[in-house]
Amino acid sequence: MKLFWEGFRVIRAGRRGRVQSVAGLAQALGVSVGTLRNNRPYAASGFPDPVSSPRAQTLLWDEEQTAAYFAGEPVPALPAGEDDEDLLDRHEAAHELNVGVSAWNTYKRDPAVAEHLVVVAGVEHWPRGAVRRFRDSRPGRGVRHGSGRPRGSGDMVPRDQVLLRTQGLLDADPTLTAAAVVEELGVAMTTAMKSLATLRGRRIADLLEHEPHLDPQLAAERLGYPQIARRRALAAAKVEMRMREVRPYLQAVVDVLAENGFAEAAEVEVVELEGGALAAAVQLAPGRSAVPALVWDERYGWRTATSRRHPIGKDIDARPTGEGVHYLAPGLRPEPARVPGLLRSLGF
Repeated sequence: MKLFWEGFRVIRAGRRGRVQSVAGLAQALGVSVGTLRNNRPYAASGFPDPVSSPRAQTLLWDEEQTAAYFAGEPVPALPAGEDDEDLLDRHEAAHELNVGVSAWNTYKRDPAVAEHLVVVAGVEHWPRGAVRRFRDSRPGRGVRHGSGRPRGSGDMVPRDQVLLRTQGLLDADPTLTAAAVVEELGVAMTTAMKSLATLRGRRIADLLEHEPHLDPQLAAERLGYPQIARRRALAAAKVEMRMREVRPYLQAVVDVLAENGFAEAAEVEVVELEGGALAAAVQLAPGRSAVPALVWDERYGWRTATSRRHPIGKDIDARPTGEGVHYLAPGLRPEPARVPGLLRSLGF
């Protein structure tokens, strides 16, 4: 699948220590983050380009460049060319592989990639060299990862690796069947069917993001998916698009909580619950709050959680209640800037 990409920027080799987030920029100017976001000096003509990719949810800059800009001095150019030690965010890494971001979100779990993870200002990055080595070693349709699934055996591929392994097969053959996944990976048929639907749904969503007026059925056809597989893939695409719609809001809340010391800077993960609702959990910093985590549920809004390890808990299709569960606001999506205050108002 050929994807369409904007110009990409990266954290140049050796400049990780000069990366500046919105919070760092506000501190350098002696203003609050809220004031900075309202004034948006980074939107002015001539302001240095971010070193984050154009579609990144968290803006990052090179502080040497921003300091020169505010001092009225010429903005120094960043190193040109490509270096194996350049740090790529998820959009840039996906660009390197010529796949959608959702595909990279699967590939990044591969041990060959995961061991190179670098978190800069709360944003995941990977060295260009590591991404390229992974690209060059990716398995194709003809590479076997197992010898089939013996009768009576459990899944032969670890659960957290199934999507990754299936992705490599789907890259090589868009008409891939669940039976072929079972044969190649030695997983259960239900596992294979779910994995294929999820991956195809993400790729349909990628295409629809770039071409919003495209009919989903035509998107599935363009991607080469067989008719028999489209119903599941289109259903998965709907879920993926819903996740992408709420993710920017949730990420903004996480960023504000981090700026106020309630949480570590991190990329939010949205999940689909058993009943079909979307949810996300934010772990709070130990010692900063009396509760271990916050949970957002698209049906009920923000609430406190009683478990750090399993904050969302089991979906019982009813509004969670009980000791330790407190709702922050009556609305489903209070303004991100209000969330720390709502947390404080509950005594946390």
